[in-house]
Amino acid sequence: MKFSENWLRELVDIPVAREALVQRLTMSGLEVEDVEILGANLDGVIIGEIVAAEKHPDADKLRVCRVEAGLGAPLQIVCGAPNARVGLKAPLATVGTRVGTVTIKTARLRGVESNGMLCSGRELGFDSDADGLFELAADAPVGKPLAAWMGFPDAAIELGLTPNRADCLGMVGLAREVGAEFGISARPVQIPEQSAAIEDVFKVELQAPAACPRYCGRILRGVNARAATPQWMIDRLRRAGIRPISAVVDVTAYVMLELGQPMHAFDAATLHGPIVVRAAGKGEKLKLLDERTVELDEEFLVIADQDKPVALGGIMGGHDTRVTDATQDVFLEAAHFASGSISGRARRLGMHTDASHRYERGVDAELPRQAIERATALVLEICGGSVGPLIEESSPAHLPARSEIALRRSRLGRILGIEVADSEVSRILESLGMKVTKTEQGWSAIPPSARFDLAIEEDLIEEVARIHGYDRIPVQAPRGEITPVSIPEDRVALSLIREQLAARAYAEAINFAFVDAELLQTWGMGEDAIALKNPLSAELAVMRTSLLPGLVAALDRNRKRQQLRVRLFETGRSYHEGKDAPVEIERIAGVAIGDADGEQWGTARRKLDFFDIKGDVESLIRLTGADATSFEFRSGGPSWLHPGRSATIWRGDRVIGFVGALDPRLQGKLDLDDDVHVFELQLEGLSWRSVPVARPLSRFPSLRRDIAVLISDSVACSEIEASIRAAVGEHLVDLVLFDQYAGSNLGNGVRSLAMGLILQDRSRTLTDQDADQCVDLAVSALATGYNAKLRG
Repeated sequence: MKFSENWLRELVDIPVAREALVQRLTMSGLEVEDVEILGANLDGVIIGEIVAAEKHPDADKLRVCRVEAGLGAPLQIVCGAPNARVGLKAPLATVGTRVGTVTIKTARLRGVESNGMLCSGRELGFDSDADGLFELAADAPVGKPLAAWMGFPDAAIELGLTPNRADCLGMVGLAREVGAEFGISARPVQIPEQSAAIEDVFKVELQAPAACPRYCGRILRGVNARAATPQWMIDRLRRAGIRPISAVVDVTAYVMLELGQPMHAFDAATLHGPIVVRAAGKGEKLKLLDERTVELDEEFLVIADQDKPVALGGIMGGHDTRVTDATQDVFLEAAHFASGSISGRARRLGMHTDASHRYERGVDAELPRQAIERATALVLEICGGSVGPLIEESSPAHLPARSEIALRRSRLGRILGIEVADSEVSRILESLGMKVTKTEQGWSAIPPSARFDLAIEEDLIEEVARIHGYDRIPVQAPRGEITPVSIPEDRVALSLIREQLAARAYAEAINFAFVDAELLQTWGMGEDAIALKNPLSAELAVMRTSLLPGLVAALDRNRKRQQLRVRLFETGRSYHEGKDAPVEIERIAGVAIGDADGEQWGTARRKLDFFDIKGDVESLIRLTGADATSFEFRSGGPSWLHPGRSATIWRGDRVIGFVGALDPRLQGKLDLDDDVHVFELQLEGLSWRSVPVARPLSRFPSLRRDIAVLISDSVACSEIEASIRAAVGEHLVDLVLFDQYAGSNLGNGVRSLAMGLILQDRSRTLTDQDADQCVDLAVSALATGYNAKLRG
């Protein structure tokens, strides 16, 4: 990658001199291979125009030119350049100017006086061409210092980029990188959208979407292909090592240098029918821009019209459809080619082009549309014309997808051996174009679409190290201490929860965090779902809002493979739209279908029911060591649960989950052949526990009193237990429900519940009077709260 230093400084305010810039680039991994100083000593060199040119009377190869230099009368200069002609504007070294090791003086050449020197770019040290005078644009102001007009002094800096840094093969990406290194923001290139003045388009067909998932194009009519390329563009191309050809072609090369997106311009009059991106046919031939005819096979990608191939995809355009001086209508193209479909193809043909160099390393898939808009604006500015609509054909399923990468503060410190301030880490990642979210453990970052090389946590650590500065990281031997993860005493370890479910015959499942949007709508869970911008497929287009849809789908797949008794659980996150940012909730969920117990001879076979899965949830609750009143199962739940066989799980005043059978209507939509029971809990609400406290066992005996009460069958047992515990107080150490009876002799809606009250005191032996008082308190509370009556 070769570029003009002055161009880079126009895009970003670099606060250091050239030497420091070169050092910083190299130290950050962008190795500087060469620095060529351009136009360093041009004092006395001005812009001159040849107004007359005659053959030298005594030399066949010399001309006697009269040159207007804005210094009064035209100067007479003897010149031997083959391109010296009337109207040409070229650099003029006036008398007294030093050019290389020579000081220009008034001299006589073959008897004719010469008052200055018309120069080539090589003589002045800013161009390699020495075949003639350096030709300046027609609008170059006569008499103006050349350095001021051409932006000298300058330097052509060449980078030896590693294959993973294709984002720096364009000036915009390089400016972003340099801005990050110096803690400043690069100036964005303004790319306005062009309104269509004509309706002409070429239809585009992607017959190889995996190789070319995006193709953009636009027709421009009435273009003046003979227009002169502006001097500023010519200068930037030359300093990047690109030879200017013609205005339209130069625009495509300039946009490639600026944005990093290769482009091509066709003569629209030579194209027939739709533009097709397809694999080449075996033995198919194509004449390229360099006038070579190549024979292709199915591994090559071609751009074709209805008759023939017109370009070799990602490598070079075709000769027969090139833009010439006679071109009036232009078709601009910019495409995204998968690097694997281009890699090695140019080398097979003995070629290496700027386009293939970039595509082999990876080009930002978001650039084609921007490149078309930028090139359109430049062509209109230089060549005029009328603009057609911008057409785009894409295959979203084949476009690169960006994923979120977590960066842990502890991991960063361990790898680098130094502590980098949180604010500095956030600044570095954001300045590199990443979307950064602060997390409890560090950061979460989404790389820009141009950075294919960022995929794992270590990649982010490397970025922090590069921009923070390798020279600021102390050299020290690695250490091998391993710090065990500490689990707070007031939390139940996730491993214990997983082991508990595994002990109850559940198998752990892992599902994608992406699900089908229609599946969430079927469950009634799509309201706050987060849609992906670049989904892997339509079936994985949104982030899950619950673990259950994926788990039930996994259960169904197992069921259809002759697994009659299936129990699965999963731990993971659900994702929800938030007010300011997406909300992630850690959850645990389980699903079960089939018999309550595995096949055996000891007990009768029966189907799984609500109380079985509720028992599984209660086994998890017992891990918290909470008392019986901390958790509560209240009848009812969300719409996707059975209205009569479901419960909402409360912990204090907070809902932490649900348990029950799926609603029959949902089971029908999901094509499930048997009742499915499920549960889902928030891990944060479930895993908190009281720190165990050791207490001595009571030295005094306990008493038991049994009571039977008649009470409405609409009153839940949990309400009865809570009422009795509140009334009796600390003397009640346990409550046992050991019998239930309902019959016609009790009346409709009434049942008899027999309960045992286990009573004990830590400081004394309870008397019968104490026990009777506790029974009276319990019966009184039930009578007052629920109109219950003591039976018998």
